[in-house]
Amino acid sequence: MKITYLTIVLVAGALTFTSCKKKGCTDPTALNYDASAEKDDGSCEEDPGPSYTTPSTYVFTDANGNNTVAYQGQTDRLNQLSEMTALMGTGTSAPVDAQALKDMFANVGDNGNGNFTFTSTKQLKNKTFPADQALFEGWMDDFAAASQSHAMTASDGQAGTLTTNSGSTYLFDENGIEHKQFIEKGLMGATFMYQALVVYFGDGKMNVDNTTAEDPANGAYYTAMEHHFDEAFGYFGVDVDFPANIPDRFWGKYCNQQDPLINCNEDMMNNFLKGRAAITGNVLSDRDAAISALRTEWEDISAYQTVKYINDCLNYFGSDDAAFLHALAEAYAFAWNLRYAPTETRRMTTTEHADLMSLFPTNFWNTTITDLNNIKNAIEAKY
Repeated sequence: MKITYLTIVLVAGALTFTSCKKKGCTDPTALNYDASAEKDDGSCEEDPGPSYTTPSTYVFTDANGNNTVAYQGQTDRLNQLSEMTALMGTGTSAPVDAQALKDMFANVGDNGNGNFTFTSTKQLKNKTFPADQALFEGWMDDFAAASQSHAMTASDGQAGTLTTNSGSTYLFDENGIEHKQFIEKGLMGATFMYQALVVYFGDGKMNVDNTTAEDPANGAYYTAMEHHFDEAFGYFGVDVDFPANIPDRFWGKYCNQQDPLINCNEDMMNNFLKGRAAITGNVLSDRDAAISALRTEWEDISAYQTVKYINDCLNYFGSDDAAFLHALAEAYAFAWNLRYAPTETRRMTTTEHADLMSLFPTNFWNTTITDLNNIKNAIEAKY
């Protein structure tokens, strides 16, 4: 090969051009991306994305240590239902005024028209599934009417009381229905479950500000999104260290009853913790995953609790009328509550749920073993 002066110049120039390319990170998604770099030198640092730490208890603070959790309104409503339930409990020995229950439901005068032991601006009625508010007030009328016959022995066609073989006394109407269970367990669904799963986990409450504390000057150190998620947790009604401590009422109580079957205690609490931590860390995909899991598990608890009470009915059938009718009323209420799961995740369609409820006889005294098994099979087919 003949090497000329021109060849030497061209080769030297090419080597000089190549060696002068600026090296650096050329990946635009990296933390140390260098827009002027022409050659990647392997120094790119991957962006780990947002991160957060999930605590072991439902305790969340801001960077200054201020508490960012508040759900007093939900606690007030749980306490209101507890006191309504206590008043209904007196119906086995004395008449109960329907208006007193309705005043408590609407929290007339901020103290249930004198029937609550505490004051609050919150109420159950305006948070209850709108289409069913009148239904619950009708059940209050039915309960009060039955309580007028508290001194009678309940039988088919006769309202009154019955005592179980173990000594518990319950009030039934002439069709064997214990409306106390319809009201208490039903409001667990129509108010607490509905508000948490549909309202507070819905777009209207979740697609809100998550950058600015609402009112630090008055102790509201939480963002709107954090607060709404906390309020959903408040409707579940458990302590911040659940399941280390198990409540004796409402959803926390029944979650614990189904825990041996579906591990719902840890599932529910872990997803509440994860979802809230994800909001604080602004990882909304993780928040949404937690919400989806909570919706599914909460619905499962109601379905499994229904089957539990149907199994109780099968055990009591023909041997303990009071225990049988009591369990059947609870089964009805928990089956009814399945309608309050969000339509986009609910396992039963509206038609399927209506078909399920039609399997319960209008007169509970007429319930057969076949009826009970049909109810059980309809739920187990979906859950």
